[in-house]
Amino acid sequence: MALIYIIEDDDSIREIEEFALINAGHKVVGVTCAKDFYKRIGEVIPDLCLVDLMLPDESGNEIVRKLRKNSETKKVPVIMVTAKTTELDLVKGIEDGADDYIKKPFSVMELISRVKALLRRTCTEEIKEMSLDGLVINNEKREVTVDGRVVELTFKEYELLSLFVINKGIVLSRDKIMDEVWGTDYEGESRTIDMHVKTLRQKLGDFGNRIRTIRNVGYVIE
Repeated sequence: MALIYIIEDDDSIREIEEFALINAGHKVVGVTCAKDFYKRIGEVIPDLCLVDLMLPDESGNEIVRKLRKNSETKKVPVIMVTAKTTELDLVKGIEDGADDYIKKPFSVMELISRVKALLRRTCTEEIKEMSLDGLVINNEKREVTVDGRVVELTFKEYELLSLFVINKGIVLSRDKIMDEVWGTDYEGESRTIDMHVKTLRQKLGDFGNRIRTIRNVGYVIE
């Protein structure tokens, strides 16, 4: 059972989210604004947060940025819930540190699937450390370094990079990546992979060029 915080000012949507996640076996705390959320997270850090993009006192993007700057909350998985569907809006959310996003309106099954996938810890956590030339992935610390420089990654970026390194030299299809990292084949979500690869490359600097796009297939790290 996971502790999940929901920040959503629309009562009907929040109630649907709460009902679905409680029925899925999770403990849920729902709040309507950033102020109440910060009070809650100051008391107990949750296992995952569902953050609405448009809130009355502060944007969801700003909430995510603050979480990532705080050493105690920077690793908390975050799903952004948004009615905005332009690529710019979605990229912005990912770049600010969100691990995934759900577009309104969404189905209950999609919500549960996304939460389950984000909470699921992959088998890579059993491997203490992985390396590829100057890149080191320390699973005990959940820390990535490139030539000794610490690289701050979101939950999904970390899982994506781990998957690439475990399968170094092997071309991974989009379906394979989606299944291993997101745990869902939800239609139209291939853009999620592209956006995460884009931000991952940027954060890795020159090493990011090692992640190659294989047209019409997927990605490979060399």
